[in-house]
Formats: sequence, structure tokens, C-alpha cells
Amino acid sequence: MNISKEKIKRFPAEMLFKYVFVPISEEGDRIEILIEDPTNIVALDDIENFTGKKVKAVKGEKTEILDILRRTEVADDILKSTSEKFEAQKRIDEIEGDMITETISDEDPTIVKLVNSIILNAVQKLASDIHIETRENRVVVKYRIDGVLVDAITPLDKRFSENIISRIKIMSDLDISEKRIPQDGRFRLNIKGKEIDFRVSIMPSIYGEDAVIRILDREMITRSVSELKLDVLGFDETLIKKIRKYIYYPYGMVLITGPTGSGKTTTLYAILNEIKSGEEKIVTIEDPVEYQIDGITQINVNEKTGLTFSRGLRSILRHDPDKIMVGEIRDPETAEIAIQAALTGHLVFTTVHANNAFDVIGRFLHMKVDPYSFVSSVNCIISQRLVRTLCERCKVEVSYGDEFLDKIKVPQKYRDGKFYEPSGCKECNYTGFRGRSAIGEILEFSDTIRDMILERKPPSEIKKEALKEGLVPMRMKGMEKVYQGITTFRELNKVTFAEENGSSF
Repeated sequence: MNISKEKIKRFPAEMLFKYVFVPISEEGDRIEILIEDPTNIVALDDIENFTGKKVKAVKGEKTEILDILRRTEVADDILKSTSEKFEAQKRIDEIEGDMITETISDEDPTIVKLVNSIILNAVQKLASDIHIETRENRVVVKYRIDGVLVDAITPLDKRFSENIISRIKIMSDLDISEKRIPQDGRFRLNIKGKEIDFRVSIMPSIYGEDAVIRILDREMITRSVSELKLDVLGFDETLIKKIRKYIYYPYGMVLITGPTGSGKTTTLYAILNEIKSGEEKIVTIEDPVEYQIDGITQINVNEKTGLTFSRGLRSILRHDPDKIMVGEIRDPETAEIAIQAALTGHLVFTTVHANNAFDVIGRFLHMKVDPYSFVSSVNCIISQRLVRTLCERCKVEVSYGDEFLDKIKVPQKYRDGKFYEPSGCKECNYTGFRGRSAIGEILEFSDTIRDMILERKPPSEIKKEALKEGLVPMRMKGMEKVYQGITTFRELNKVTFAEENGSSF
């Protein structure tokens, strides 16, 4: 559908989002619009009064209309306009000599609108986090999109830091008078008919206080998770086939490892979506429950009430489960209970923070877990990372010299393909990337690998054996994505590095 950006820009952004519509065409005294609710008489009257023309309303999908507004940068305009008005008001007040930080109320409409605009724009851009950083003489606002921080607006004067942070504290029901210690809170907003949760972390720094707001759009997440399968994560077919082999075992443990933000939880939910059938009881314990899946019993960890991973897991085992998902193994007690559950006929899925599959072995043994129980319970360890994927619309072909390819140890078989770099266009918010894709490796527990662990062989020897048995290193999986034009060497080097033997961590 060819919709003119100029026609959209003629309408106030607030009106477009309030009634969820976009103009399609205009002829004479008639205007045709695509609108979520064509029966909304109030909306149609307002649009007719604004344009002075008769309105023809066509039913449109809400997600489609909001996506059009996002691509035409309407949300950007709201934020830009608000921040410009904010700066203009600041300059007027300074000229009049009345501007001091203490004179601005925490509920000042300008501050309120600025914070609301920052949040709205972040939601429209599908950001996962908002970072508000207080520097020596300015306030910087950034969004995390596809795992990378990007500037949201022009930096503001530092004197407004306290008022912006105070506004966020009020929304999160935190103590605005306390500025010396970290505070955590949460709030919920109804944005364009959607309930969205926000988790807030306030941290004192040398120049003031910083805030990070995590955005949890549960409606969008639940919709996407309901369609989530291993095939859509980005893993190659060979790895998916191996993962599926182990997730349909009747018992044992499947461990997923990687740093924070590597997509471990998403992979767990893709697995649960694949195996749920209604014939078996699946129970999860998480901190917190971020995705909601129909047909699965989900439990939230609550440290304040004493509901820890270990205590919750003990209760789950009395709940007659067939399959269990533990959000994360953090301590020896949880590790021991999870292993016992896997040994007594349950299939357990869980995550562990480690840099690679071989470090996981050391982590468990360091937690004083019995080595024999460990090797008897674990079916496999999956290690994964996320790489940003190039925007198909604007990526540009490039060539690299042998010196560069030698430096990052690119195998000969990956050197004769086409390579691409990001350019930037409206479709990808001028970043050159759209979305992320998973790469991974799987350590299968063969009899030889189990024996080596029991003999306390060093990780380097276990790794050599795994490579001999067919483990394809994660970096090689990433090289394939670069070779296919999906991502870049720079993105791959952010999450993996080459070793002298050509394998990877």
C-alpha cells in the first residue's frame, strides 16, 4: 500500500495514535482513511472537523497501521517536538532569571510530557530498554534496539536530570528523596490500548542518578511467543535437528548457556512451544515470568516471600510434573535439585551463565555437584549468541583483502562469497540492521565425554574430543551467516573470537 508520508504529517501525531488511523487518499471534498475502528463516530467527526472534508473509513489492522506510523517516524516527531519545546521553555525561563532546578515541580507538565514521549517513542521503535544517563553537563537518552544502544534525542541540560529521574521514581513508586543508594521499581502504562510493563533501575553515579527502564510489551511478546519455534530463531538446520533429538528424550537435562542477552530464555520458550502437547504437565519457575504460554503452569520467583528457585523447584516436584523449566541455576542447592529431578524421570530445561559449553562443566563441579550425577543427568549443553542481521533493503556489497581475512582467521571456503556491510535507511532506523539471529553449538554427552569429565580432564582436552566427534564451533556457524550475507564480520567478532586452532569461544 503506497501511503504518502506528507499526508500523514498533516495530522497531529497525538490524533493519529489516539484514533489509530492513517490517510490513504484525498480527492476533492473527500478523504479516505485506514482506521482500526470505522464505527468510532467521535473519531470520524474529529477527523472531518480537522480536515473540513467528508471521511470514508476503511477497516485496517491495528498492527499494520501502527507499523506504518512507526516507519513514517511519527513517534520520532512527537519526541523531537516535545524535547524542542522543553529546551525552548528552558531558554525563556533562563532569560527571565527564574530558572533554578528546585523551582520545577516533579509534576511539571513539560517534564511529564517529555518522559511520556521518551517512553512512547521507545515502544514504537521496539526498543528493549531506555537508558537515561547523567553526564558532567548534560543528560543523554539512549534506546537499546537489537542489542545496541542508539541516541534517542539531542542531549538535554544537566540541570533537568534530577526532575526527569524524580518523575520516573514517582511513576515507579520509589523514594524521590533517596539519592545515595540504588532503587528498583516497576510501573505499568496503557499505551494505545495495550498494557505494557516497565521495570526500573535507578543507580547513583558521580554526576547524579542514572535510570534504565526495561520495556516488557507482554501483548507483543505473548503473540510472538505463541508462534515461536526453533526454526525462526536463526539456528542452522543441522543444529536444530540435534536439539530436537534431545528435547524429546523422556528424561534428563538440557542446559543452555551464554552471557546475558544472548537469547537463552527465548530458546527455552521455543523448545517449550515445540514439546507441549496437552498430554504432559509442564511447569516453569522463572525470575520473572516474561513470556506467558497457554497450557503451561508458570511460577514467579519471589525472594521477599522466600520463594526462591530451590524452594520453588522442591514444590514443583510434588506437583506431578513431566517436564520442568528452571529459569536459571544460580546456586548449588538449585543445581542439586535439578539434577535429582533429571535422574528421577523428569525432563529438565534450564540456563546457566557461562561463556561456553565447556565452562558449564567447571561451574557445576565448582558448585560441589557430584560428577557422576552430573554426567548421568545431562543430555547436552547448548551454547548460543545473537548477531544483528543486515537490512535487506540497504545493505551494500564490499570486498576484503586477504590481510584482513587472515587476521580474523576466515577459512578458505568462506572467502569466495559476497560480503556485505550496513548502510542505513528509513526501514531500519538508519542503523543498517533489522532484528537479530541466533548462532550456537551443541556439546553432546557421549560415553567418551562423560568418562573424561569423571576423570577430571581439562576443558581443552574435552573440547578436542568434542571437535573430533563432530562439534561445529559457534564461530564457524557465524562465518556461514556472514558468507550468506546475513550479518557482518564485525557483528560476529562482537560475540565470538578465533583461536589458533580455528575453533571458538
